[in-house]
Amino acid sequence: MANFMQDSVVKYACSCGILHPISKLFFCRHCPKLRCGFCVCHEVDSNFCSNCLENIPSSEARKLCNNCANCFNCPCCLHTLSARATTVVVQKKPDEASRDAETTAGGSADAKPDPSKVFTKKMYYLSCLSCRWTSRDVGIPDQSVATGSWPDNECAYQSRFNALAEYYQAVVQQDKQERQEYLRRKTPKAHKFPSLTDRTGLTVSIIRRQMGWSDKNTQKAKPVNIAAAQNTEDVGQLPESVFTQKINLRNITTIKQRHNQPCEQPFTITKLYPQRRGLWIKRSLRCRECEHNVIKPEYHPTSVKYRIQLFASYHVPDVLLVKCDQLLKAGRMNSITLKLSNPTMHDMEINIVELPTIEDELKLIEEFKRSCALKDTSLTAATAMDSLKSLTGSPSLTGANTLANTSLVRQTSLQEEPRVVKQKTNSKLQPLDASFILNLRDDSKEFDEETQSITKQEPVFIVSRKSNKVWLRLKFTPDEQLKKGDDVYVGFNMLYTYVNTVTNTPEKKEPTTHVLNCRVYIKVGAIEV
Repeated sequence: MANFMQDSVVKYACSCGILHPISKLFFCRHCPKLRCGFCVCHEVDSNFCSNCLENIPSSEARKLCNNCANCFNCPCCLHTLSARATTVVVQKKPDEASRDAETTAGGSADAKPDPSKVFTKKMYYLSCLSCRWTSRDVGIPDQSVATGSWPDNECAYQSRFNALAEYYQAVVQQDKQERQEYLRRKTPKAHKFPSLTDRTGLTVSIIRRQMGWSDKNTQKAKPVNIAAAQNTEDVGQLPESVFTQKINLRNITTIKQRHNQPCEQPFTITKLYPQRRGLWIKRSLRCRECEHNVIKPEYHPTSVKYRIQLFASYHVPDVLLVKCDQLLKAGRMNSITLKLSNPTMHDMEINIVELPTIEDELKLIEEFKRSCALKDTSLTAATAMDSLKSLTGSPSLTGANTLANTSLVRQTSLQEEPRVVKQKTNSKLQPLDASFILNLRDDSKEFDEETQSITKQEPVFIVSRKSNKVWLRLKFTPDEQLKKGDDVYVGFNMLYTYVNTVTNTPEKKEPTTHVLNCRVYIKVGAIEV
């Protein structure tokens, strides 16, 4: 179980060999394996502003440098700025005053304009409700519209940046044209003689466009000559006021405030300008091996639901360390109480066995890589699946309801190769002598306060049951070489049955049952004596 502010003591090994708590793992139902953040592809679905919740297309977000056009952040405390309204007394212009006077007098010639007439106008300025910073502090004029175009602080080197961008765009265009011309010369001609029917040249032009080549009469892009950057050794001296006047730290910007405005990096807070709020994204995660989505959020920014949510905590038994029965001593047998929960709607048969040795693990990895690299037809998919065993699949995937009978066997290319887990166990586990059944999840039984009584058919290591939870006792012996204060790690392979409701082929319309496996590592505690 992973806590919010603490590191989890129970970690699962991903299919790539990296340890993570179950809250940070995903489960792919199409190739039933655990996936971490490195085993999935991250794809951006939509860009939106977290303040105004406006969906912004990717092209517009790229044009706005991934910033919102209407929302701003305070340059001092980085909170969101709000538009405040105020009334300003404005004097009418002479032409407006004369027009109003003519309208009032009924168009008589004796009426004279009264320029002293004034009227009130609504104006808006930006204000921070946290630190009371306003846009008037830096001299930004008030706007007549709340969402108007607030002026940006232009960079002093903006013209230089634009010239460099133009230059390198021309260089890229010229390189692309030269590459296309080179490919055109190297491509063998289909006919020995030129076409005599193309008198206007339209056919050749159309063919060149279809092949992706540019027309012959297209002007070649040439980079515009720009002045090269020159370094100088003449550095201005510091003013004398730096050594004579006292420094007021309240008027000096912090490092974070300067980094938020990299163009100017102001020294005093009077030169801080409001910053446009950065856009947020909604991303989907895709399995690298089978390219199916494991996480797919809703498109609308206000929705927090998912279209597809294949978190590992919804498909894999959750292991929780309840307590250690005795003080940890080196070389002396001890036991821990574990709590296992079934999150699925089907019963699970669970068996806990020992982890493979390093030599066996290396052999399985090499065999799996060699099986995936070979293109021999004599190598069947069942052989590749059996070579996984305790690494990424199940050690018993050879029955009738195995993955070898599905379309998953064609996916032999690896994006994330399996590796040896760096975390080593320093205790000898006593494996369980039998498997046990973990009941399905039933929300109605969550309100049942009575604990189920242990029947005679239950194994000895089971302490109690309740709904879809089982408390069991696991025995282990820490190594004798451990000293006082050393952490004790216990690891085991947890074999469990998983009912896959995804139909990979049109022939199979019923759910299939697989025997899957995951490696669990538990940090029990430190040696006391």
